[in-house]
Amino acid sequence: MELWDVYDKDRNITGKTVERGTYMAENEYHLVVQVWIKNEDNQWLISKRAPHKSQGLRWEPTGGSVLAGETSLEGALREVKEELGITLDSERGYLFKSFRREKFTWANPGFLDIWVFKNSTPIEDVVLQEEETIDAKWVTAEEILQLMEADKFVPMGENLYHKELLGVDTNF
Repeated sequence: MELWDVYDKDRNITGKTVERGTYMAENEYHLVVQVWIKNEDNQWLISKRAPHKSQGLRWEPTGGSVLAGETSLEGALREVKEELGITLDSERGYLFKSFRREKFTWANPGFLDIWVFKNSTPIEDVVLQEEETIDAKWVTAEEILQLMEADKFVPMGENLYHKELLGVDTNF
């Protein structure tokens, strides 16, 4: 059973928890992290979602819900370890952006923290979590944008922060 802390609209912890899969009440939010990993060759590590998951077979940065009692950083480090088998150095990362998102493609609204880490783990050392991911690869920012244009990347939603993150000017 996975439990999430419940936050109010101002990102204050309410003291309540909710079990994953349970719809939250109005004005209740949970915390989600997205982790972008960049190597020394200026490439990004992305993974492909398992076919049975929502947005199945699409590429994405690693991420997921922060568990009750975890900080955003702890959740980011755990998700990468679980899904890719990589232990990130917390000193080699930073919080790129954080914002509140209302319902998008997920049932529950939440706060999204976007983390960026430097790491150059060889692709052959990546250990995929079978129920979550089926592939991983290092790609350029341009390749990510091509995957987005081809509808093969998980939608980024109404906040187009990825343009700033990837450092590329796009018109879509």
